[in-house]
Parts: sequence; C-alpha cells; structure tokens
Amino acid sequence: MTRHSTRVAIGAGALVLAGSIVLTGCGSGFSGGSPSASSGDLTSSDKPLNILIGSSGDAETKAVNSAVASWSKGSGTKATVTAASDLNQQLSQGFASGSPADVFYLSTDALAGYASNGSLLAYGDQLKNKDDFYPSLLKSFTYDGKLYCAPKDFSTLQLVINTDMWAKAGLTDADIPKTWDQLAAVSKKLTADGHVGLSMSGEYARVGAFMVAAGGGLMNADSSKATADAAGNVTALDYVKGLLGGGSMKFAADLGSGWGGEAFGTQKAAMVVEGNWITGAMSNDYPTVKYKAVELPAGPDGKKGTLQFTNCWGISADSKNQKAALDLVEHLTSADSQLAFSKAFGPMPSIKSAADAWKKDNAALVPFLNGADYAQGVPTLKGSADVVKDFNGKLGTLATGDPKTILDATQKNLEALLK
Repeated sequence: MTRHSTRVAIGAGALVLAGSIVLTGCGSGFSGGSPSASSGDLTSSDKPLNILIGSSGDAETKAVNSAVASWSKGSGTKATVTAASDLNQQLSQGFASGSPADVFYLSTDALAGYASNGSLLAYGDQLKNKDDFYPSLLKSFTYDGKLYCAPKDFSTLQLVINTDMWAKAGLTDADIPKTWDQLAAVSKKLTADGHVGLSMSGEYARVGAFMVAAGGGLMNADSSKATADAAGNVTALDYVKGLLGGGSMKFAADLGSGWGGEAFGTQKAAMVVEGNWITGAMSNDYPTVKYKAVELPAGPDGKKGTLQFTNCWGISADSKNQKAALDLVEHLTSADSQLAFSKAFGPMPSIKSAADAWKKDNAALVPFLNGADYAQGVPTLKGSADVVKDFNGKLGTLATGDPKTILDATQKNLEALLK
C-alpha cells in the first residue's frame, strides 16, 4: 500500500476515509454495543495470539514482527503477525467467520461499525499508559462514551516548501506564511511557467485543514453533531476557491498528478499541503528535490488548524486471550516500541512521553508533531466515509462550484446518518 492516496500508509496512522466497510458478524453474541474490559473479566488462556496488520511495506512488516517477537519471548505467549493484502476485507471476513484476529489495525472510519455490533473489546480504560496518549487521538477511538482502543501512531497535515523554488522567487524565512493572506501572496509569487505556487489533493483529507483553521469541520469532536454548514467552513472553501480561481493553486489531479506529493516531487507545484508520509516518497522517488516543512498558516481569527489521521490496535471481543492481547498492545504503544517504529517506517508516536526523543531524531519534521496540539480528527460516525466520498467529488469541482451549496448538501447527508 502506498503513502500517496487518501488511503495513505497505515503505518503512518492514515488509513482513513477508505469507503464504507461491510461489517458482518458479531463478536461474542453481544448486542447493543461491545463489552468493556475490566481487570477481572478479560479472557485468559494459553492460546497463541494472531495479529493482523495492513502494512505500508517490508520495513513496517519487519518492525512489527520484531516488536511482537520481543514481547512473545518475554511473555511466553506465542504470537503470529500477518500482513493483510486487503486489511478491511480480511478483518471483515474474520469477524463474519467467527475467527477474527486477536489484535489488529483498526481505522477511525471502521470503529463505529465494529463497536456497535459487539465485535470489539472496549479495553481503553484498562491501558496503563492511557493518560500518555494525545487527547485528540483518544477522542477518535471513543464510541458511545467508551474508549475502545489504543492509538498506534498518527500523522498531521502541514505545508511543504520546495526550497530551491522559494529562493529563486526571492523569498526568505521571513516570508514563511503565518496567515492566509500571506499564503496567498507567496503562492502567487511562486507561480511561474511550468508550476503553480500551491497544490494539494482536491479532497476533504487536505482541504479540511483550512476548514479547521477557520473554526469549522464536518462534525464535532465526538461525531455526534454535523457541522458541515458552519460559517467557518464556507469561509475556508471560499478562500481555497479564490486561490484556484487566481491560478496560484491547482489541485493535484489538475496537474496530472495522482496526489499532492507527486505534484510536488515532479516540481509542478512549489508548495503542497501534505502529511509527514511525504518524506518517504521524497527520499525514494524524488531524492534530488530539496524541501522543508513548516506549520500551516493560521486562519482568519488567528487559529491554527490541521487534520490528523490515526489507527488503533483493536482487540477482538471473541479473543480467547484478551489479557495477553492487552499486554501486547501496551508493549507496542510504549515509547521504545513507537520510536523504533518511527525510525523504521516513519509514523509519529501517539504518546506524549516519546515527543522529545522523536523531535530530536526528526528535527525537520517537528512542525507535523506540533500539529497534535490543534489537530482535528476525521468523522467517526458509521456511514460517514460514504458522505465524505460524496463531498470529495464535489470538492474536485470547487473552482466552479458554490461552497455553501456543497456544504449544505454534505450537512444533510451527515444529519441523515444521525437520525
């Protein structure tokens, strides 16, 4: 799985907005929600653990295998890691057949479906390191008042700049945009024959960062209320439409690119709004392009905003060895494990205690981690992925569309899910 589509690298915490998932089967015969874990009711046995992951490549698979093997050796519990060819399909099939993996990667848009049908163990409150996770990440995996699983890592969006194009345009560090007006100005100055000043994918998973900075977003923090028609969202889309209309920005698809990173790497855009997963593409596919990452400029009221993407470690309600599974998850989300994962395949740790060490080792990427303080998660409401997909289709024509009309339609679609 590549890092450049909306379904970006799972290892980077970014399997999001992947479309609807058919959630069949029901864990343990529960109805009306999943069981909550407490120290006395976790299953325990000598059964080995099966771990299902969606890997971004050999580096991620090797790193997870190494961490699990280390835990297995220390705990005495056998464990096997399987890298899925299609995580959503294999996870769904496992639940449907009554033999799901014990521990698995779980995306935000899949949480509500599996939690509501009883497939998941709500073990979050039993985590010894619960208070170490970033609060915004915990919100992404809280459903019906229960914290279901531990965020495994995460990514945010920020502004990535081609430093050679920046210098050629006569710009210096003093010109790094801190406001939307400044971003518009440098985008215009950077636009020249053969490239535009700014690009990004024409989808909520990029444009949404401007919505957050304007005080908006598609839904509130716990996805219990639709907010797509909020005034801030109209302001944000009006701003992006203005950049498109002025010619200083084009969506990646309009530049003949599959995603923003490709538009940036092929130097069809001097700046791009992307996540920290872009670093892998740059080093592998565009090693000669020099760049730097900076925080996205603040919105109209001086508010910073970005989107965050994350996965968690789910535990099956049907697991025969939940106690060992929980112990494994605590090992996999420890500072040592997460820093090793980061070094191996690039994700940012989901715990605050690893931040200083990560920043020291990844000085050029610090703006992405800084985003944790003001990032907003994507909607987790069951069915919201389909609404976002429809929204994305409309955003692709934003240059000629009406922002309020687009947002009003999305509002109605989200409200229908809440009924």
